[in-house]
Amino acid sequence: MYQASAPRFANMLRNLSALIDKAEAHCAAKKIDPAALTMFRLYPDMFAFTRQVQIACDTAKGAVARLAGVDIPKHEDTEQTFADLKSRIAKTLDFIESVRVERIDGSEEREIVLAMRSGERRYKGMQYLLGFAYPNFYFHVTTAYNILRHNGVDVGKQDFIGKP
Repeated sequence: MYQASAPRFANMLRNLSALIDKAEAHCAAKKIDPAALTMFRLYPDMFAFTRQVQIACDTAKGAVARLAGVDIPKHEDTEQTFADLKSRIAKTLDFIESVRVERIDGSEEREIVLAMRSGERRYKGMQYLLGFAYPNFYFHVTTAYNILRHNGVDVGKQDFIGKP
């Protein structure tokens, strides 16, 4: 369970941080206000880039904490700049990398309870990781990537996938 969770989330968050570096360089080269990207949304009812990054971080740290049976660190949603977003990713990575393997291994059957607007959802650890945490995490990382790509940032599939 550890190998299927913490390192996977950490790897993609590092890739997301590298995407932000490319977005920042793009804005500098094209003399674009970075807020044009951080506040951009693909469709009016979708979250902006900043919120996509925040939710990706929240999903990763929440999944690792729930699987490990530890408290989820609280991060205020105050990020506005690329530097702020990179800092949030770094804090999330610090937490994920602080959780020991033995806290997560064996969590396949651990009960995970999520408080949702529609009511409580209950999962077993493996079901939660594969059926809820992964899809939610990858949805928000992919949407962040798509926002950058849509706005002309020179990123491609390899930037998304990164190094294994």
